[in-house]
Amino acid sequence: MNSFRFCLIFAFSLLVLLVPGLQRALAQGVVISAARVVVAAKATRFEANMSANAVFNAATVAKPYRVIIDIADASFDFPTGAGRKTSGLVTSFRYGLVEAGKSRIVLDVSGPVKIVKAKVIPAKGKKPATMVVELLPTTLQNFKTSDAAVPQKAQDIQTAAISAAPSVPPEPAAAPIHTIVIDAGHGGIDPGALSANHTKEKEVVLDYALTLRNLLQANPSYKVVLTRDSDKFISLEDRVKIARDHKADLFIAVHADTVNEASVRGTTLYTVSNQATDAEAEALAQKENRADVIGGIDLGNQTPAISTVLIDLAQRESKMQAMYFAKKAVQELQPIAHFTGKPVRSAAFVVLKAPDVPSILVELGYLSNANDEAMLKAPAWRNSMAAAMTRAVDDYFGALATIVSSN
Repeated sequence: MNSFRFCLIFAFSLLVLLVPGLQRALAQGVVISAARVVVAAKATRFEANMSANAVFNAATVAKPYRVIIDIADASFDFPTGAGRKTSGLVTSFRYGLVEAGKSRIVLDVSGPVKIVKAKVIPAKGKKPATMVVELLPTTLQNFKTSDAAVPQKAQDIQTAAISAAPSVPPEPAAAPIHTIVIDAGHGGIDPGALSANHTKEKEVVLDYALTLRNLLQANPSYKVVLTRDSDKFISLEDRVKIARDHKADLFIAVHADTVNEASVRGTTLYTVSNQATDAEAEALAQKENRADVIGGIDLGNQTPAISTVLIDLAQRESKMQAMYFAKKAVQELQPIAHFTGKPVRSAAFVVLKAPDVPSILVELGYLSNANDEAMLKAPAWRNSMAAAMTRAVDDYFGALATIVSSN
């Protein structure tokens, strides 16, 4: 995270706090709203209102099965939770800005599908222009052998070009622009919490981390790194180092606790507490890798006092970003998770102390509670929680990218 990017994030933080509606106010180009999924016989249609006629491309993708819809110069005005209430072949959808001038909607589908219609119905009277993408189920064999599995073929990608707009061929996937580190807690000789039924924390959190990684990797804008992808021990300091070495834009630690009271249950999100001291900041500045403590700013050339101030500023900004992401996560997880009395809290977790990486720790639930334990072991619940977290990540980076590109 270079100093220029650090300044952008700092500016974004202030804008988010001071002007909550800035994303819509600064939006340029077509505005997409009122998304809906309509089921008719075997067909499933994704529809959305458009403030103006626009060009979009739709293509099918496997592993996992998705429909990718790319739109030029578009922003979104969907209500919180959009993408969860779906039906037919579409299990969920998410959306966001993937790069300057290009937005994307990703439809998660239940299996192999083919696109039978992709068009824009022009505005008429009081009715706005409408995007329509119609899907039919197909067999795995047909998906593999037909043009539907080859995005660059005209039969697969149907380009909607209205008002004499030129046909736009599909672009190659852009290089990842956001790095997300997922940290499954414990591992190896450290089993973490243990339920009365001998369910191990290290196992359930790894299952969730792998599921979340797979969903996030569906977005070509994300590079996803796991601190561990198997049953191995990694020290707390090394977990933080992995995030910093990869210049992570977001760090998500995953845990599942136990307490003495079996009735206590629910999900909690943590950000780092404000109890960092000047001594901690100075100790960090004295490490050998001083030139890379905060996004490439060379602390080795600064006095101890200036180093302390710079690190403190970085920590404050990272926590502000983490709090913003945590609130996005609560919004998306609310329909799925049973939260504790206070869903977002702060604590002095070591893994959250990277000064220049927005970091949160998710306690998925309590293994000491029978209901939470059952959910933590259930693939369906795990998939739903991972999908909700993916939407929160999309919302977070979408808001950041929209404001940065609008300035």
